[in-house]
Amino acid sequence: MLPVLAVVAAAFLWGIIGFFVKGLTEAGLSPMEIVTVRVVCASLFLLCIGVFKNRNLLKIRTKDIYLFIGTGIVSIVFFNWCYFTAMNVLSISTAVILLYTSPIFVMLFSSLFFKEKITLTKILLLGCTVLGSMLIAGDSGLDLAGGEKLGYIIGIGAGIGYALYSIFGKLALRRYESFTISAYTFITASVFLLPITKVWSKTEAILVPNTILLILGLGLFSTVIAYLLYTWGLGRMEGSRAAVIATAEPVTAMFLGFLFYDERLSPLQLGGALIIIGAVLFYNWPKGKALKTNQKQAV
Repeated sequence: MLPVLAVVAAAFLWGIIGFFVKGLTEAGLSPMEIVTVRVVCASLFLLCIGVFKNRNLLKIRTKDIYLFIGTGIVSIVFFNWCYFTAMNVLSISTAVILLYTSPIFVMLFSSLFFKEKITLTKILLLGCTVLGSMLIAGDSGLDLAGGEKLGYIIGIGAGIGYALYSIFGKLALRRYESFTISAYTFITASVFLLPITKVWSKTEAILVPNTILLILGLGLFSTVIAYLLYTWGLGRMEGSRAAVIATAEPVTAMFLGFLFYDERLSPLQLGGALIIIGAVLFYNWPKGKALKTNQKQAV
């Protein structure tokens, strides 16, 4: 039960990211600059914890660097670039839908690399999470017409990049603690992004008390703690199961918008939230587990 709660908590912390992003956007930072300050702040938090708590957690083998290139660059940097680009080319709601195709890719990759079975139950539940995400995106979430074809490819790339964290993270967990994986994920992403975004040119905008608090909140809560919880939970369950549970993130974001930004909730959005919550509960309900265990038919 604890691994499930850890992934749910991670999804909640990712869901409140909009609060920090809105504030940093108003402070004058571009989307990729926000990603940069996020990963740099997370890196500094984790390095400080590692140095003062247990330096052994910061030791890795040189030949394993590819794992952290996978989680840091191939996953986090790539999916953020794809996600923000898709938002500019397509509608925001369409970009969100394409991002949340990620559980499908997690299921496929987990079957390929970890021999996890693709059962009918999993397919139905993943279908529910995608449908729920479409409904949460709002009325326009059901309309995927229009937009550049390249935008859809890039949007699906965001879903693939998002899914790859679960795959590289699962591989890394065979050798390293969740803390080590999170630390080197963000260190690698920071080293890659800093020279590209040159975020230091925004020093004047960043060194404002309110902006600093937003960066610290984004780095600590929606990044460090969220990824530590998710990676820890991922190591104790199937990747596809973790991916389904993590779709609680858009539900959190939806209610955050309602509570703090006066965004209206339509019946379609509420229906989408109920579908996702129902899928998560079913996947972790004792009878649901028994069904998954005893189900003989695999695709």
